[in-house]
Amino acid sequence: MKKKRIEKIIVFISVAAVLALFVFFLKDIMIPLFRLQFNNDVGGAKALLTSKGIAGGIAVILIEALQMVVIFIPAEFIQVSAGLSYPFYIAALLCDAGVCLGASIIFILVRTFRFDTARARKTGEEIAGMARKKGELNVQLLMYLLFITPIIPFGAICYYGSSTDIRYRRYILTVATGVIPSIITSNLIGATAKAFLMNALPLWLLVLIIIFLMACLFVLLWLFLDKIYFKNGDGTPDSAAYFLVTGAASLWRRHCQRLHVDNEKLKGLEPPFVVLCNHVSFYDFYYTLELLKGYNCSYVINHHITEAPVLRYFSRKSGMIPKKMFYPDTAGWKMIKKLKAGYPVVVFAEGRLSVDGRNNPIVESAAAVYQRLRYPIVLAHISGGYFSYPKWRGRFFRSDVNVSVTRVIQPEELKQMSAAELEKIIADSMTYDESENPVNSYRKKNMAVGLENVLYRCADCGELYTTRTKGCDIFCTACGKSHHLDANYRFKGDIGSIPEYYDRIKDYERAELNDLMLQTEADVKVYSDNKPRVRKEKGVCTLTKDEFTYRSDNIEFSIPTENIPALAFSCNKEFELYHNDLQYYFYPVENRRQAARWALIVDLLREERMKNGQE
Repeated sequence: MKKKRIEKIIVFISVAAVLALFVFFLKDIMIPLFRLQFNNDVGGAKALLTSKGIAGGIAVILIEALQMVVIFIPAEFIQVSAGLSYPFYIAALLCDAGVCLGASIIFILVRTFRFDTARARKTGEEIAGMARKKGELNVQLLMYLLFITPIIPFGAICYYGSSTDIRYRRYILTVATGVIPSIITSNLIGATAKAFLMNALPLWLLVLIIIFLMACLFVLLWLFLDKIYFKNGDGTPDSAAYFLVTGAASLWRRHCQRLHVDNEKLKGLEPPFVVLCNHVSFYDFYYTLELLKGYNCSYVINHHITEAPVLRYFSRKSGMIPKKMFYPDTAGWKMIKKLKAGYPVVVFAEGRLSVDGRNNPIVESAAAVYQRLRYPIVLAHISGGYFSYPKWRGRFFRSDVNVSVTRVIQPEELKQMSAAELEKIIADSMTYDESENPVNSYRKKNMAVGLENVLYRCADCGELYTTRTKGCDIFCTACGKSHHLDANYRFKGDIGSIPEYYDRIKDYERAELNDLMLQTEADVKVYSDNKPRVRKEKGVCTLTKDEFTYRSDNIEFSIPTENIPALAFSCNKEFELYHNDLQYYFYPVENRRQAARWALIVDLLREERMKNGQE
């Protein structure tokens, strides 16, 4: 008891001494420096620090320490200012001393006074989640990783480290050495900026040096991740590549949307399991990452994306599962392999983005496989994402997006279900209509722009490719009819929504199916998994009720329509399919808006086959 009292007295005296130092420097240095910082006046900070001599150096230490304790204040300003004001080696020592002082204060606050803040607690929980994923590695190694990562503030890392059982000696050694790469980078940027300001360095060289320094920091981070921290995770979601890909996605999208996550039903669920989610927009990968935070998941993604030059490396290293869209391949076997290795697997069950804000049918159901595997099935749902960035619009609208776990089906439940019952449950969980259940209201001037690329046919007169858009209106150049979108993306009039307009187009196309004969000349790109990866040619595509045919100077082939369950397409651009493991991208020469028509007619042909019991 006496020992604890003495410890508290020592702590009190130490904290009081630090506060006294702050007060001593407050009037002449600290307040002016903070003003300069908030104004981002690096030149003014340099002049102030230089004029104060030793006191300026102490101010650098104190401000660096304060920025550690108050974690939302960025540290780069004072580090760059120090690099401008002092020789490089002195600036680095001052900043490192400030970090160590701040880390020590945090250690005392957390260990002795049980100090806590909402920001520190939230960041600490995120870091603790990472620690759980890499449970075999100690806190010290994780702190080194985080100090190199330019995402989490130093102070937040120290709050986390102080909340663990790490001893102070090891803790402060980790802090003192772990921050050096980042401090050196900031100080060198300050030093090069100083040379530039003194006209001893041209602008182009200053830019190159800064880029080089940041690249060095990134390479150091990558080597640490790949060779030390994640050395046994190559090719899995426990890899360095997965950490960087998911971290970049989170950093990129975190403040762009108002994302609301409900993963209450995941509590206590241990991997492996299968996650099935609807597919409303381009950013569904990020939404599910946030939903499944704390789990490292393997994603089933478009094979073509995984073959892009840079993404090819990262997708393979991070354990993604490439899937050739609507074509038989080995994705199912790879998915089973990942599950057996203990990783959750995420599948966007529709296989393609929504066209009109409603779900696409699931044409490649694996319900029978899921049932035999006897792993838990997590049904997830995204709402509010479609109108924020639909496939037909080139702009993103900031929106509220809800992502939630709607149901978890345990292996015991799967035993009691037939494959057909499970398939229906999955299909029902994917059902949505964002026009009927709007999550957002939009006050935008160009809400309809791009919509003509999916609503390619007039719903009133039936004419092809006569629809145009302007502002919030879609109109027909043949009959002159116009439809206006309100703030909820609904039309005013007898056609109430985009899905209703799309259904009118379907009715026109169904009436012409028996006499179907689509034909177009196309510029074609043929992708292979081998080199050369891309071959360009010209050819003619033909679609009848029974088959799809392609003919060029190099090749001619036909595919029965019953073997084309769906046709992926990009608005006003191309449609695509596989033949003999080669992926063909067809860019219509005459009118690229027709890409949406080819895809819709393939859907209608499948719908008719199902109606007739042929599938």
